[in-house]
Amino acid sequence: MSNTHTTKTINTTTDVLNRYLFNDMHVRGELVQLSKSYQSIIKNHNYPVSVRLLLGELLAATCLLTATLKFEGDITVQLQGNGPVGYMSVNGDNNQQMRGIAKVVEMERACKASSLQDLMGKGNMIITVKPNQGEAYQGIVALDQPTLAQCFAHYFDVSAQIPTQVWLFSDDEKQQVAGSLVQLLPDGDGSHENLTKQESDFEHIAQLTNTIKADEIFSLEAQALLYRLYHQEKVSLFEPQIVSYQCGCSHDKCLGAIAQIEPNEIESILAEQSKISMTCDYCLTTYDFFYDDLKSFISKDKH
Repeated sequence: MSNTHTTKTINTTTDVLNRYLFNDMHVRGELVQLSKSYQSIIKNHNYPVSVRLLLGELLAATCLLTATLKFEGDITVQLQGNGPVGYMSVNGDNNQQMRGIAKVVEMERACKASSLQDLMGKGNMIITVKPNQGEAYQGIVALDQPTLAQCFAHYFDVSAQIPTQVWLFSDDEKQQVAGSLVQLLPDGDGSHENLTKQESDFEHIAQLTNTIKADEIFSLEAQALLYRLYHQEKVSLFEPQIVSYQCGCSHDKCLGAIAQIEPNEIESILAEQSKISMTCDYCLTTYDFFYDDLKSFISKDKH
């Protein structure tokens, strides 16, 4: 890999996403390597191995997808189906702050599952983007491909009609997940000769990327891995972006939700249980609220 520049190197022990361009080709690439953020998402949840692995792949894929979008705001990627996993979701934003959850409805079947279809059954992948400025938009594709990586590539094909390939890796023993994406960047006069050259470049880079091995993507830093894959190409590596776990729950948000409950119902729950407890579905943190915390909500109804 020649003519490569980057301002700093981040070790893969931290969670990081790298974006890069192939200078002499209309192709872009991404590489995401995750450990702590993934471990935080599955921590405290009694997910079967198959569910942990798929949730890790969904996390990596959502990071890759988010980095392809030019927006400031939030993104949600949800899998819904009629299988032993009712739904699975990863929420994030343009700063790569992520959280995720899975709802297992049939534990025994989920434990025996070995494929995307085994876990989700017949269903859809729903991608919702909510920019801070402008209108939200949503894309839906069927979960009818053999792997989640192929479902994401299919999403790019039908939504943006841009040739894209995605590779996803998850390791339960290491508790690491990773992913790579290469995408054609159409440019030029639209002539047949130009398009053929661009498609040929894309196929070439995709074939090189397809040689990624799991142990490499989990152990090598980005520069070393990219050199292994593309040492004969001219690649520009951009500033790395940190990926972090961010649940988003808080005492104040829970209090805001309780404020929507009728005052007499709040009073009734306190009389019966002496407190109102709310548990976050994502991180399983429980917030307890007692009479002194809630008396202002009750007294409003008595004036």
